[in-house]
Amino acid sequence: MVKITANQIRELKEKTGAPVMRAKKVLEEMIGDLPADATLARNAVSTASWHQALQAGMKKAEAILRKEGFEKVEKRIRRETSAGIVATYAHHNQKVVGIVELFCETDFVARNELFQSLGHNLAMQVASMGEKDFENQEFIKDPSKKVSDLVKEVIAKTGENTRIGRFFRVELGK
Repeated sequence: MVKITANQIRELKEKTGAPVMRAKKVLEEMIGDLPADATLARNAVSTASWHQALQAGMKKAEAILRKEGFEKVEKRIRRETSAGIVATYAHHNQKVVGIVELFCETDFVARNELFQSLGHNLAMQVASMGEKDFENQEFIKDPSKKVSDLVKEVIAKTGENTRIGRFFRVELGK
């Protein structure tokens, strides 16, 4: 049986926002049956296939925890959001600016680095892609995600409802 390391738990927690004990339990369920490194030679299991199985188990655990987090998001979406920030992004040529109003439940989360980063990324998104159908746009840094997915990830990680308010794109001369 493989020993779950603190680094594996930390990595999973950072990716999903899940509590440490829940991350550990899911990891144990997904990769706990793998043989430990010392038993590889005796069981004639190749190191490469063992590492592939370990990575597959980590991915399954991440998928399970993300699904659980998104299920919690649906419960939080109805909560009032009265705190937040106005995030801005100015393109390096100083001719295009994105402005996003981002709401959350408390000032504590509004000051959180994760929330601040979301605001910056959303402002960059609106500066580069415009305002049309904003929440359904593919995220410019990761096209496998939509803008609405980014918001849901922050909700899952912070435990607070987060929503996008107004957003604008300002371009010099237009």
